Amino acid sequence: MIRSLAIPSEIDQRLVPNQLEKRIAADLGRIEAFQDHWDRPQIEQFVAADFRHLYQALSWIRETQMLLGNRFLEWGCGFAVVASIASQLGFDAIGIEAERELLREGARTVDLWRQPVELVHGNFLPHGAESLADDSTLPSLGHDERSAYDQIGLELDDFALIYAYPWPGEDDFHEAVFDRFAAPGAMLLLFCGPNDLRLWRKQP
Repeated sequence: MIRSLAIPSEIDQRLVPNQLEKRIAADLGRIEAFQDHWDRPQIEQFVAADFRHLYQALSWIRETQMLLGNRFLEWGCGFAVVASIASQLGFDAIGIEAERELLREGARTVDLWRQPVELVHGNFLPHGAESLADDSTLPSLGHDERSAYDQIGLELDDFALIYAYPWPGEDDFHEAVFDRFAAPGAMLLLFCGPNDLRLWRKQP
């Protein structure tokens, strides 16, 4: 069972370091340029989250929440900006991405940020997770890539904090996967749109 946790509205008043602001602005420019020239529909639909707000939320979680450990996982990391932010905040960050073109951009982000983020090409769903979906057409389903967990030698229950930006209509599915496979006490952070951050903890 998972429990929703309130994220204080005043986190948007948290100071974002100037250097981080510059890095985020540069990455948003790269993302915009990528979107302008790409012609694959599933990648054209790639949308950047509010990285500034996510820094504020992750820094608040880091400072105020009891965490099982230090491992952070980003599902569908894209340009790996959030994983890089997490790494800068001191997490041991891993990003999983099924699209190789996005993963290459993610590797560039990691190099520019100079953060020790591990990026993995593969499927972020644990084995058996697809059976939890009520809708077989969800974009997260049906990837041919092998499980990323087999490659890194870890399971979902090895992570203290999981982050995702679910496709519209997938938030319930992501919550169900987290509920089924995460460790008791682990946390899930979802960015579901502007000013819509949702935080969950799996109950013991």
